[in-house]
Amino acid sequence: MARAFTPKVITANDLLEGDVIYLTADDRWSRDLAEAELITDEAHAQLRLLDAESQPSKIVGAYLADAIAGHDGPEPTHFREDFRRTGPSNYRHGKQETSPQPRA
Repeated sequence: MARAFTPKVITANDLLEGDVIYLTADDRWSRDLAEAELITDEAHAQLRLLDAESQPSKIVGAYLADAIAGHDGPEPTHFREDFRRTGPSNYRHGKQETSPQPRA
C-alpha cells in the first residue's frame, strides 16, 4: 500500500548569494519559510518542482522538503530543514541575528 503524501515546500539555494530560498504560491522566491507555498497534493508538488528546476539562472539544488502548517506559515518537520533556514553555522550573522535558534 502506498504511503500518504506528506505536505511539502520547495526549497533551493539562491544562485548568486547562496541563501536558502523557498518558492511561494505566486511564483516568487523568498528567504522566509513562512511565505513558502505549502503543497498538499503530490502531482502538484511534482509540477511545482519542475517549474523551480527550470530556473537555473536564479536557483540551484531545488527539492521538496517535508513541512507542516504552522501558525505563521509552513514549518519544517526535519532538523535539517530547521537548521538550513537559519543560514551558515560558522557564526551568527545576517538573518541569524534576527531569527530564533533552531530547535535541538
